[in-house]
Amino acid sequence: MRTLRIRTFTLLCLIFILLLPWIFFLTAYFLENQSLNFSTGQPYNEKLQKNLSETVRLIKTGTDNWTDPDWQNRLHTQLQRANMDAAIISASDQELYRSNPERRGTKSFTEQFSIIEDGHLVGKVIIYMPKSNMVQMISLFAGILLAFFIVAVVMRRLLLKPLEKMSAAARQIAGGDWEVRLPLSRITEITEVRDGFEVMVSGLQRSYQKQAELEDERRFVIAAVAHDLRTPLFALRGYLDGLEQGIARSPEKMAKYLAVCKEKSAQLDRLVEELFTFTKLEYLETKLSTDSVDLAAILRKSIDSLRPLARQKQITIHNNSTNDCIVSGDAHLLERAMNNLLDNAVRHTPPNGEISFQCDQDGNKVTFAIRDTGPGFSSEELERVFEPLYRGEVSRNRATGGSGLGLTIAQRIIRQHGGELVASNHSEGGAMLAGWIPAL
Repeated sequence: MRTLRIRTFTLLCLIFILLLPWIFFLTAYFLENQSLNFSTGQPYNEKLQKNLSETVRLIKTGTDNWTDPDWQNRLHTQLQRANMDAAIISASDQELYRSNPERRGTKSFTEQFSIIEDGHLVGKVIIYMPKSNMVQMISLFAGILLAFFIVAVVMRRLLLKPLEKMSAAARQIAGGDWEVRLPLSRITEITEVRDGFEVMVSGLQRSYQKQAELEDERRFVIAAVAHDLRTPLFALRGYLDGLEQGIARSPEKMAKYLAVCKEKSAQLDRLVEELFTFTKLEYLETKLSTDSVDLAAILRKSIDSLRPLARQKQITIHNNSTNDCIVSGDAHLLERAMNNLLDNAVRHTPPNGEISFQCDQDGNKVTFAIRDTGPGFSSEELERVFEPLYRGEVSRNRATGGSGLGLTIAQRIIRQHGGELVASNHSEGGAMLAGWIPAL
């Protein structure tokens, strides 16, 4: 749709306001005079005065012939030539002659005088002067009014009405109604404001939806955390109550109770740490370090920290890395991500199983993969494995499942470093977590 700038629209309105009254004036002048000749000024006034003098002299010298048809014809010819009309009234107020019966009343400009001879009133004469420009002036004024009316209507349609609708739309949005329809306009500035308004509405809607999603996620996190904290706390309190009440009397039973308490406190510590890391990654702006980091060394370090747990389950770990894998990033966060991936593999690998990991440089990327010989992922788990607090087992049993944040934290750390992490099932069985990070 073709649009106009406000300054162009204003200029066109001004030209229209000036032009329309002038058209009305010329039309009225032409209809009245059948000509567009505007010769005015002194010559015109002298001619008018001369015609008036000749007409008056003819009437005064012909008082005896006022009722004579031939004389009246001569007077009529003179009046036509002078573009005047006349009326002659006797001393007894009887109309003796009128050149144009239609010209009566006070709206016309007239010259009135009396004819007196020998001290006696002979009659009265009314000379109707040439038509004035009153009609043209009325037409000019009517044109001005019509021009202002048309400009006001167009201005309301193109300027005021779209602005009023935008104001109403803004109030709708303030009330939470996003289904607003913005008006079209042929004014460029109004169109630009409309486009900007639409962008703002879309941004606000996306922000509102994101806020609603975050609020839903916050409620879910609070509920899940309350559940996850309650389970080890309940067990910890039960065993501590048993110790306090003297249920564990033998040293072996006391040692067992203390071992369980220690295990539950370790679970609580790990859960709180993972929740803190998740909150820091999700809701706080963290500035990553840009140190030179060997990802292969980090994987070996993570394996060393998990070997005791793997040894308990008699799990064999194979390192298939061949070269150093240098990346730029935060060593602490990358170690945390690798720990979570390997911990997930150890927990889901059955006794006497195997875990293999490798890290290689492929062009401008450093790739890594961790594979276990566990049951692998179900189709639902493959879709939701990186969701916060999601664990595949329905019972949420912590003996097999963690806090549900380990893989989520690992993926977000990898993405913060410009890479990606995906989950899949290996063709020979078991789960595989593979990803890449830009090489240094």
